[in-house]
Amino acid sequence: MKNLLLSIQHLLAMYAGAIIVPIIVGKALGFSGEEIAYLVSIDIFMCGVATFLQVYKGIGIGLPVVLGCTFTAVTPMIMIGSKHGIDVLYGSLFASGIIIVLIAPFFSYLVKIFPPIVTGSVVTIIGITLMPVAMNNLAGGQGSKSYGDPLNIILGLMTLIIILVIHRLSSGFIRSIAILLGLVVGTIVASFFGLVDVSAVHNSNWFELPKPFRFGGFKFEIGSILLFVIVGIVSLIESTGVYHALSEITKTPIERKDISKGYRAEGIAIVLGSIFNAFPYTAYSQNVGLVSLSGVKSKNVMYGMVALLILAGSMPKFGALATIIPTPILGGAMIAMFGMVMAYGVKMLGAIDFTKQDNLLIIAVSVGVGLGITTVPGAFAKFGEDYAWLTQNGIVLGTLTAILLNLFFNGINNQQIEETMK
Repeated sequence: MKNLLLSIQHLLAMYAGAIIVPIIVGKALGFSGEEIAYLVSIDIFMCGVATFLQVYKGIGIGLPVVLGCTFTAVTPMIMIGSKHGIDVLYGSLFASGIIIVLIAPFFSYLVKIFPPIVTGSVVTIIGITLMPVAMNNLAGGQGSKSYGDPLNIILGLMTLIIILVIHRLSSGFIRSIAILLGLVVGTIVASFFGLVDVSAVHNSNWFELPKPFRFGGFKFEIGSILLFVIVGIVSLIESTGVYHALSEITKTPIERKDISKGYRAEGIAIVLGSIFNAFPYTAYSQNVGLVSLSGVKSKNVMYGMVALLILAGSMPKFGALATIIPTPILGGAMIAMFGMVMAYGVKMLGAIDFTKQDNLLIIAVSVGVGLGITTVPGAFAKFGEDYAWLTQNGIVLGTLTAILLNLFFNGINNQQIEETMK
C-alpha cells in the first residue's frame, strides 16, 4: 500500500505538466474537444511507456527517472503544425528521435558545443516566445468572441494568484502540485459563470487503446527536423542534471555508458511518441524532489506509477476531464509555467562569468536575433522559402548564433563543459 501511495504521489507531481502541453498545442492547432482528449490520453499513456524505458536498466539509465513532455517543445510544435501541417509536425518529431538515438553514444562529447551560455540563451528565447501564448489564453483564446472580456482576465489572474498563494504557504508535495490545484479551483469557480463545457467527457469512451498515426502519416521538412533536434538536445542537457542528482540521492554511481543509455531511452520515447501522435520528452525534475523527500528509492514505486499512467492513458473519459479547463484558467497557469521556462534559462545563464564583456555580447546577440526573428518572421522573407527553416525560425537562428559566437569568443571551455554536465 505504501508503494502504491508513493506511485500516486509521483503521478500527481508530474500530472499538470503532462496534461497541459497537449491541451495548449491542441487548442492552438484547432483540434476538436474529442481530439484534444485523445492527445491528453495518449500523452499520459506514452509518459508511462517513456518512463518505463528510462527506469528499466536494460534500455535506459536504470534510475527512478520520470519522463514527461517538455514545455520547450510547445512553441516549435505550434509553429510547425500551423505552418506545415500535422504530418510534417509528427514526421519531424520521428526524424529527430532517430537522430537523438544515433547521437546518444557520442553526445557526452558533442555537449562541448552546448555550454550553459548556449543552452541558457536557447531556453530563454523559448521561454520568451511562449509568453504570447499565455497572454492570448488569459484573454480568452485568440479568435474567441469573448477575447479580452474582463471576466476572462479576472478568472485567469485569480488562478495565477491561487497558484502563488499555495506555493507560498505550503511545502513539500502540496507545493509540487500547486499548478494542478490552481487549475482545479479555477475551473470550479469558472463553472459558476457557465464557462465549463463537459460535453467532451460525455462523448468520450471509457476505454480505448492508442492508435498509431491517428492524425495522418509522416512528411519531412529539414527546418522542422532541425528545430526538434535542438529541442531534443536541450532536453538531453536538462536530463543530464537529473541523472546526476538521482545518482547522488540513490547512491548509485553512473558512468558515461549509463548516461548514453539514458539519452537513447529519451530518443526511443520520442520515436514511439511521434507514431502515436504524442510529444517530445525530458526528465522531470519535480519528481527528483519527491525521491529525495520520501526517502524511497525503489524502482518498484516507479513501475507502479508507470502502470497507473498506462491505465489512465487508456481511459479517454479520464483524459477528457482535462479538456474542461476554460481557456482563461489555463492562461493564468501558463504565465507561471512559461515564465518558469524563461526563468530557468536565466538560471542556466547564472553559471556564466558576467564580468566578461564577450559573454554579455553572446547572450545579447543570440537572444536578440532569436527574439527578433520570432516577432518579425518576415524580415528575411526575401531569402526565399528554401531557407525559411533558418531565416524565419527564431529558435534555430538564435541557437546557431549562440553556438558560433561562443566558439568565436570562448572556443571550447572545459569549465563551461563541467558546469553543463552537473
